[in-house]
Amino acid sequence: MPARHFDRGRLRAVRRAAEIYQVAVGEALGVSDSAVAGWETGAQTPDPEKLPALARALGRDVDDLFPRSGPPDLTDLRCDAGYYQYETAALIGTKSAGPVAAAERGERRLKDKYVPALAAAYGVNEEELRRAEARSIAKAQGVQVDEPVPSGTTGASAPGAPPESLAEKITLLLESSYPGPQGVPSDAEMANAVNARAGARVITEEGFRDLRTGITGTASPAVLDALAAVVGVSRMYFEPDADVAAQVYEGLQLLSAAKKGSVGRVRARGLGSQGLSPKAMALVNELVAELEEKEADAGE
Repeated sequence: MPARHFDRGRLRAVRRAAEIYQVAVGEALGVSDSAVAGWETGAQTPDPEKLPALARALGRDVDDLFPRSGPPDLTDLRCDAGYYQYETAALIGTKSAGPVAAAERGERRLKDKYVPALAAAYGVNEEELRRAEARSIAKAQGVQVDEPVPSGTTGASAPGAPPESLAEKITLLLESSYPGPQGVPSDAEMANAVNARAGARVITEEGFRDLRTGITGTASPAVLDALAAVVGVSRMYFEPDADVAAQVYEGLQLLSAAKKGSVGRVRARGLGSQGLSPKAMALVNELVAELEEKEADAGE
């Protein structure tokens, strides 16, 4: 989400090394040579929308000449494509840039009908555009967003590590509960299943996607109760470690069952008020894998 880093000294050094005059750079970007001179002296800073063209004018890659320390948000994608915000109205066929401006500010998501055209103009796929949008929303809310997971890929913690965020827990559940060739259900299917279990419309497709991808870090008790029932785990699984330590122990059972694709049959029985620590949980998880390997070797 950080903007690209502009180093005036490096810009000047690269231009001189390439033996390109300031006037030539200005002509390539549609600005005066005095503007280029101002960038190099620090009197002015080029608009972020001009950085890609500036890098091309000097024969360099924009990521090399003007690096960015993190993944892009929606504004970054637009700037990387060289578009000013007002120009996006023509890209999505609206009278104003209001939809894009609101999405960049994290106020509301882009309507689905705008996504294909905007993604094509920005040179990214639709999933990448939505992921950048999620970062803009998270930035506006002042929260750290888990990297949204493209459809069909995993979003669980690293092997041996228990899931921590709600998004990681949901992802682990879905992958382990539906290991067959059909894959995990869609966000719409999961939302419908949760609503059916709750007996009311407690979550939308978009709401479930936000939970799964980490845009939203919490859910109402009604949603969590119904989701737990749908996937076959105790409600405690979704509780923070600090609130219910026993969920760590159930998470251990879940990870063990995940190796057999049988998470849906896991139930918490006889859990006490204390659970295993995350370190112990990871250790036992490794032992489960080792035992399974030994069983496989013995059967050969």
